[in-house]
Amino acid sequence: MKETIGLLVSSDKHLDYIIHFTRAAHDKGKEVKIFFTGKGVCLTLVPEFKELVGKAKLWVCDVSFRANGFHGRENEVPGVGFKDFATQARNAEMLNEVDRYLVF
Repeated sequence: MKETIGLLVSSDKHLDYIIHFTRAAHDKGKEVKIFFTGKGVCLTLVPEFKELVGKAKLWVCDVSFRANGFHGRENEVPGVGFKDFATQARNAEMLNEVDRYLVF
């Protein structure tokens, strides 16, 4: 079974590190899951965010997305479907599904 790595992104900084880490883990055959919350949801609207698509399973905290004034822009987030806008319960589930968990 593949090793699974989870990332919690609560900062609006370091998207380049997140992309490079995800790409490297994916290239080594790891499964990557990422949950964006707090100010981290701001990264979902940055053009480079699309580089994560296909390399990781992506979720976005719906409450944080709305709290940051992005309600109505859900369709602008590449690789994230309607059901991938989730609650912190999804983050807790992810924590139990992964072998390693990193926080940005």
